[in-house]
Amino acid sequence: MTHLIRRDPFAEFATFSRALDRTFGFPLARANGEARLTFPVDVSETDDKITIKASLPGVQSEDVDISFDDGVLTIKGEKKHEETEEQPNYYRKEIRYGAFARSLALPTEVKSGEAAAEFAGGVLTISLPKAEQAKRQTIKITPASRN
Repeated sequence: MTHLIRRDPFAEFATFSRALDRTFGFPLARANGEARLTFPVDVSETDDKITIKASLPGVQSEDVDISFDDGVLTIKGEKKHEETEEQPNYYRKEIRYGAFARSLALPTEVKSGEAAAEFAGGVLTISLPKAEQAKRQTIKITPASRN
């Protein structure tokens, strides 16, 4: 009796990708065969707003650009390297520097003109109020009158 062992190549790739993320600090994204830095985000929703939190350690707020176009929020910028030593001797060099970008399709319509952004402790927090038609509305049931 022959037994086939099924392997999931995508699971192996995901494991490899997570190992790269841990090694390099910022995950590496591939676009047109070119590796570039990306970053983790949390997207949450309440009845009134969408909140995006992006982890950008080592980045300054003036090096980040946020834009919104046709339901897609884009966060991009640059993690700059400031060299203080002329000839450093590295035993290990894992901190990556360079341009990063991430675009997120939002799950509902928002009032982009009323968006607010804060940057503290390496975390960028963006609050986007929902458009009126996108807010959850409740309909109150009134008891029927008896005649």
